[in-house]
Amino acid sequence: MAGIKAGNTKPEIRLRKALHSAGLRYRLHVAGLSGKPDIVLPSRRATIFVHGCFWHRHAGCHWCTTPADNAEFWANKFVRNIERDREVIEMLANSGWRTGIVWECGLRASYISATIEAVRDWIASDRSNFESGVVRPKG
Repeated sequence: MAGIKAGNTKPEIRLRKALHSAGLRYRLHVAGLSGKPDIVLPSRRATIFVHGCFWHRHAGCHWCTTPADNAEFWANKFVRNIERDREVIEMLANSGWRTGIVWECGLRASYISATIEAVRDWIASDRSNFESGVVRPKG
């Protein structure tokens, strides 16, 4: 797992390019904020996390699989990831930040336009939380 990238992933870069093209400026991986959000829009008090469907357990998603080997390890790992995500969102909300979650699947070629539009609408709004992704049935 040491080879798993924590930042600057392909889905994250796709989102950043689209936001930049839309004229939105942001900061990356701000260490002073809980969870080091992938994208921070300070002027809008908004943070965005780009979640991988596998690691953060996007419910019902085609790409949210579970390895057959070492099942107990993976179950514990995934539970802790979900708990940590909730804790981080709560800490950010308590600090006055809005939080958006963009799922990796929503940044795939077929869905990226709709996802970017939804993210831009959320950023312009005053809604506190946002989540965008595509749930494709497994199989």
